[in-house]
Amino acid sequence: MKVPVHTLALLAGILLLSNTAPEPKTYVIGDKAEDFSLRNVDGRMVSLAHYPDAKGFIIVFTCNHCPYAQLYEQRIIDLHKKFNPKGFPVIAINPNAPEIVPEDSFEEMKARAAEKRYPFVYLLDSAQTVFPKFGALRTPHVFILDKNLIVRYIGAIDDCPETASGAQRRYVDSAVTAMLRGERPEPDFTRAIGCVIKRRK
Repeated sequence: MKVPVHTLALLAGILLLSNTAPEPKTYVIGDKAEDFSLRNVDGRMVSLAHYPDAKGFIIVFTCNHCPYAQLYEQRIIDLHKKFNPKGFPVIAINPNAPEIVPEDSFEEMKARAAEKRYPFVYLLDSAQTVFPKFGALRTPHVFILDKNLIVRYIGAIDDCPETASGAQRRYVDSAVTAMLRGERPEPDFTRAIGCVIKRRK
């Protein structure tokens, strides 16, 4: 029996879809994040469980080489200085593969953290297992968690990469301030702008 061409095309499409691995689920607002353990620039392993008194976390996927990450560097430092005493520390994570971007190697991370006097931990996602769970795509990309590790905000730091003074909306600042008041961030999602994360094939 001769099978119509359109039927063969349909079957081929079904077969192709069945052999395609599903995209891994990434966090959305309201999801509970998994804790992780990553190496800090001082050599120690750090996890969120090491902050038992935290009211939440400002997790920033960032790096050395990206011009956007560099533009936001001082703003990330300022966020930690403002909110760490209030229970919301910055947890900076470099998601990039150093073999693709040598400027983002662990040694270069240590040098950058020392030069800029980072007051927060700067962790390397060396196995590139943490950032895919969060769904981080760019540097910088921010995920704010509450004390129960529930995701409350995802997105950009503010609406002006070029300068802090030019920002009309300071999303992370507003989100954490709202959470400290017991309110929900508004907005709770914005589009991150920055360099694409350099992922191993």
